[in-house]
Amino acid sequence: MNVTGVGVRSSLMVQTLGDMRTQLGDLQRQLGTGKKSTTYAGLGIDRGLAVGLRGRLSAIAGYGNTITQLGVRINLASTALGRIADLGSDVKAAATSKQFVLDASGQSATQRAAASQLDEILGLLNTPAGDRYLFSGRAADKPATETLDHILNGDAGRAGFKQVMAERNQADLGADGLGRLVIPAASGTQVSISEETPPTVFGLKLASVSGLNNATVTGPTGSPASVTVDVTANPNPGDAITFSFTLPDGTSDHITLTATANTPPADGEFTIGTLPGQTAINLQAALSTAVGKLAATSGSAASAMAAAHDFFDVDAGQPPMRVSGSPFTAASLTAGTPSDTVTWYTGEMGTDLARGTATAKVDDALSVSYGARANEVGIRSTIENIAVYAAMSFSPSDANAQARFTEMSDRVGSGLAGTNGQQSLQDIQAELAFAQTTMKDAGERQSERKMMLEDLLQGIEQAPQEEVAAQILALQTRLQASLQTTAMLYQLNITQYL
Repeated sequence: MNVTGVGVRSSLMVQTLGDMRTQLGDLQRQLGTGKKSTTYAGLGIDRGLAVGLRGRLSAIAGYGNTITQLGVRINLASTALGRIADLGSDVKAAATSKQFVLDASGQSATQRAAASQLDEILGLLNTPAGDRYLFSGRAADKPATETLDHILNGDAGRAGFKQVMAERNQADLGADGLGRLVIPAASGTQVSISEETPPTVFGLKLASVSGLNNATVTGPTGSPASVTVDVTANPNPGDAITFSFTLPDGTSDHITLTATANTPPADGEFTIGTLPGQTAINLQAALSTAVGKLAATSGSAASAMAAAHDFFDVDAGQPPMRVSGSPFTAASLTAGTPSDTVTWYTGEMGTDLARGTATAKVDDALSVSYGARANEVGIRSTIENIAVYAAMSFSPSDANAQARFTEMSDRVGSGLAGTNGQQSLQDIQAELAFAQTTMKDAGERQSERKMMLEDLLQGIEQAPQEEVAAQILALQTRLQASLQTTAMLYQLNITQYL
């Protein structure tokens, strides 16, 4: 009988032992890490599904980061808008109080406070979130506005708002202070008032006139418009005539002149003369005085509001506007240029919706828009009204100063209260809040989806601990028996065999 040594069969047995040892090591790794494999190849036919699930989870994580980042930006923008609204309310309350106590600068304490509040508003609009300015539209790499000093006082030869407002006031008042209206001396029994020739965009405009007893009233007719009052017979004391005007900012005001037998007449009255011609002379004098006062009070305040619209209502294709030529004789407005007029808004100007200037995907088929421009109506309306309040000054020696201050305060208060149908700060906040709600809903959906995908992926990649432990125990038993048998075979010789 032949007894062979270690041959091919023994080598296969040793290899089998090595494979079992490798398998045991892999099972021990699975037990320690909880993972079936360290590579996708080790997952077998499920490897493609695992790669896809990992990709979806990575995308969800990216959307989550975007939502977090946008949440910070929208919160900052909403907080800024809320503070701007509060500051606007503070100035509105101050304007409503009409505290006309001037200091050496010709302004009230509430006006000086308004300048500081406007400076804070500009600072809020120029607040960056990371590397992005929130109120600059697509020009997110630069601040949204100029500084307060440049906006009000100008810079390096460029006119600021105060200069634009002063020029507009001169153009609206005219050289004689009658609001660019012409009131010639009475001619016989006729009194006339007309708009300036040639027509201008400035000054007071004739809107209507009521009748006067014992007088023939004609107009407003023609271009430029004119009104004629022919005193055919003396009116009675208490009879009145009312002239209505359209002011530079589009608002209306009127003058009522009442006939009286008193000499001299009180404000808003004209003395009845012995003859109709004398009454016409007195009516013309009273009309000139009343128009001059209206121009210096309501007209001047309205002119400041019109100048604010000219200066602040900038947009794509609409630069700041200012008086063309010598103010007292100017007939039209002209576009300011970068070299001669400060443009207060320095961000991106466009005609599309401001919210669309910044968008981000927060889900596969969902994007949110959260952009903003500082020149949106709701924001710039607050700025221009506060700017008027902060920029106007008054002379204590001016008899019309307090009335002009009151008219200005009324307009600022009304402007800060808002107009029906006009965008407000709250409208912008509501749109941003909608974007935030959309992101929140998307984030909740993705959290649920993430949990589901992670469960699926765990079922593919995770090694069942009980099963692995049982396999290790069985393999250890087999390996131990095989090692003992192999050791015995390797020790076998002919003597032992016999």
